[in-house]
Amino acid sequence: MQTRHYLQFKDFTNEEYQYLFERTRWIKDKFKRYVTHQPLVDRTLAMVFEKHSTRTRVSFEAGMNQLGGSVITLMTRDTQLGRGEPIEDVARVITRMVDIVMIRTFEHEIIERFAAHSRVPVINGLTDEYHPCQILGDIYTYIEHRGSIRGKTVTWIGDSNNVCHTWMQAAKIFDFNFHVASPPGYELEPERGESYESAHLEVFNDPMEAADGADLVTTDVWTSMGFEDETKERMQDFADFRVDAEMMAAAKPDALFMHCLPAHRGEEVDADVIDGPQSVVWDEAENRLHTQKALLEYLLLGRVKTQGELWST
Repeated sequence: MQTRHYLQFKDFTNEEYQYLFERTRWIKDKFKRYVTHQPLVDRTLAMVFEKHSTRTRVSFEAGMNQLGGSVITLMTRDTQLGRGEPIEDVARVITRMVDIVMIRTFEHEIIERFAAHSRVPVINGLTDEYHPCQILGDIYTYIEHRGSIRGKTVTWIGDSNNVCHTWMQAAKIFDFNFHVASPPGYELEPERGESYESAHLEVFNDPMEAADGADLVTTDVWTSMGFEDETKERMQDFADFRVDAEMMAAAKPDALFMHCLPAHRGEEVDADVIDGPQSVVWDEAENRLHTQKALLEYLLLGRVKTQGELWST
């Protein structure tokens, strides 16, 4: 089977995502009923971390173990990567010893260089530019709660970061509307926004206007990893971009709220929103586990027959 990588959300087609979501549903059902599903016995996942992680590490490590495989966790400070060994050499060596690699790093170029010299599938666990595994879990969560996301409106409030960029790619694949509201100075990069069809993307200065009629409102912390020196300035710049009850009231009555976590209550989101009835953040977090298990299985084994009809995305 040809080696496939998952570095950006656009690396897969709509039809492939339909398969992954149906497979996720089947795998999650097995998990909830304590039925063993271990198709990856004797397979090894290497996880390489240059950025700290909670959800990514736990979901991938638990997922691979549940699928019957094993996991090796590498922190760059503990390896020759931390002493300047070329990423190309690391890829050539590691991928002769394991079956699949997940990398969580800074510049997206790093993971592209690794993948270019890898003999096995490489998964993007997060880079400064993209976070495909997060949106994989987010869209599955929306479909699980509300059905097809096609034609719906997803509103992003906050910094135009890696999660925002990935939502933009998803909007084109799944044919939904994507609203973005960011403070001045934190808007989408023009060259990045122009690479997406205008029919799927609308940019707002007023977050309340962006949330108007939304089916899903989502946000992230005001200060992402690597920008800690800007925390004080960002607290001021983002003050009007907190998701609160008033903003959720502007969305549709049955609108969902999501957050990729960790969350800072009282900053980017009020406690009564993230802990309220419209919030699905805990399902969203759990679904990282199940969607990534489907992803690992797909990249290593290809398509596996699943009973039932595919979901419509």
